[in-house]
Amino acid sequence: MPDPQQPWYTPGAPQQPVPGNPYASDGATVQGHGAPPLPGGGGGTPPGRRRFGRGPVVAAVVALVLVVVAGGVYAATDWGRSEPAKPVAKKSPGPSASAPPSSAPPAGGPELSHIPTTEEVAAARKPGEAAAWIADDRTDIPKQINKVHDLWIVGDTAVQALYRKVTAYRLSDGAEVWSVTLPSAVCETPANPTPDGKVVVFRHERPDNERSNLCNQMQLIDLKTGKQGWSQKLDEPGDEDDTFIVESAISGDVLSVARGQRTVTYRMGDGSRLYKVPSEKKGACFPDDVAGGTARLMVSYSCMVSMDRSKNYGQVRELDPRTGKVLWRYRTKTGWSFGSLISMDPVVFTVYNNEDTAKDWRITVLDPGGKHRVTFDARGKGFEECAGTGSGGGIQPCRGASVGKGLIMLGGQNQVGAYDVKTGKFLWGIKDNRMRTLYPLRAEDGNAMLIYEAAGPSTPGRTFLMGPRGAGTETNIVKHPAATSRWEYEMSMGHTAYVDGRLVLTPTHVSGDEDHKPVREARMLSFAPGSP
Repeated sequence: MPDPQQPWYTPGAPQQPVPGNPYASDGATVQGHGAPPLPGGGGGTPPGRRRFGRGPVVAAVVALVLVVVAGGVYAATDWGRSEPAKPVAKKSPGPSASAPPSSAPPAGGPELSHIPTTEEVAAARKPGEAAAWIADDRTDIPKQINKVHDLWIVGDTAVQALYRKVTAYRLSDGAEVWSVTLPSAVCETPANPTPDGKVVVFRHERPDNERSNLCNQMQLIDLKTGKQGWSQKLDEPGDEDDTFIVESAISGDVLSVARGQRTVTYRMGDGSRLYKVPSEKKGACFPDDVAGGTARLMVSYSCMVSMDRSKNYGQVRELDPRTGKVLWRYRTKTGWSFGSLISMDPVVFTVYNNEDTAKDWRITVLDPGGKHRVTFDARGKGFEECAGTGSGGGIQPCRGASVGKGLIMLGGQNQVGAYDVKTGKFLWGIKDNRMRTLYPLRAEDGNAMLIYEAAGPSTPGRTFLMGPRGAGTETNIVKHPAATSRWEYEMSMGHTAYVDGRLVLTPTHVSGDEDHKPVREARMLSFAPGSP
């Protein structure tokens, strides 16, 4: 637990090193994750799966508040104290909330009228700042909000799909290694590829951008080379309108696909169908989503047994991916449903109250046999489900939450904290009143937590290590460069990958309307110690 006599994080205070910190050095080093997801195309919402989150209006309001706070007073408080926080530091006045976005570059940075090249970023780099690369993609995309799909790390590349294009960028310098252009827009991707780097992407049936366009074309891609494999139409035993919304997962060499009230599995090798996951109770309990990423397959069920939502419930099951055999099943309390999966091993997920889907949620932990271990409420510390993104857009991933080394780590706006995975007891954490998003990246031997602090509207982010005594035990690991701060800020609460000391950031959505954006959105951004 944090020392009650020790103040919580005070910006600008001297940093106390974490004992045994493997990253400690004489100077600042680098590494480090970050606009909330906007609703994607049309198609509606499948029964039993809620979808909520901060829309573009709320995001704009938050951004406006951030500008104000960045130029005002900020403070940090100790969780558990009842007295109000005292101002502890002041920053120089920033732009007024009504002022238009500045066209001036960050100190020492390149012009904002274009996305800077990696060379320009390197030239503007200041002593102690991280090395960084930035990737641009000038592919013509529709003048709308376009979804940026799951981020995959395969070998020495970061791969992602946007609109009709799947692109691999080299981790060391951000150079494009290969790209594949598909005949229609990608509409769904699984969170993880196979162990040997293959994935199946789903694309729309037609090349147009109309709302009635079905998401029913499957395409295998080898992410190591960009080579395309088998391609086929999604099996549709029934109303094909169920393919407006599709969710998928890969478990070893098995692909699982959920849409509407049915789930079907396929062999990754050739696309042949394996089995259909059955419904129960004469169709009242139906499999509505899937999760993978390892050799394990999890299937969530919605059980709509009554018109009264307080009488419905959810299930989660682990299946043998190859045979469909149920290894175990867990049922939520009546009136509650399965939310988002935080971890496959151990199994940790959120549940939510059917009568208050936006605010009333919990975290549940199961033992290896699927038996209930603990359920706890993180709302008392101010945490939001999946760092405020809710459990929309599929049950995997749950952004801003992770599990490792006996800790359940939660992040979000202004705070980050750790809970014991066995007891659900809150252990330690920090609150920061500067309106910053804090994301846990990973646990360090159970004694410390590596955390990404997203950029503000005028200041770059950072990556730091925090020990189990909470505030005051911070050690800066990476000081992100000022030259990329505006683009880092645009990616706040986006996709994040942390691998071998390198942080990779991408947005979750980008706009194709170049005429009405103050800053062009970068495609990908990465930080690492030393030279890029």
